[in-house]
Amino acid sequence: MIVKVDIPEALYQEAARIAQAQNLSVEEVLLSTFTSHVRTWQRLQERAARGNRDHFLAVLDKVPDVEPEEWDRR
Repeated sequence: MIVKVDIPEALYQEAARIAQAQNLSVEEVLLSTFTSHVRTWQRLQERAARGNRDHFLAVLDKVPDVEPEEWDRR
């Protein structure tokens, strides 16, 4: 399947720089990045599906209700 997309010039130039450094085509760099991103979303969806709100809230109940240390207030 062929899909055409418009990407910002700066992003294309960065992909071209990476492609040249890795001896790849720009298309290979973009495809690799896209594939990685899609797989990451799939893993996140799988993990979210295993989540349990009641368990999450039970864990939060164990967190002390105190003000953060001064160094941790940012």
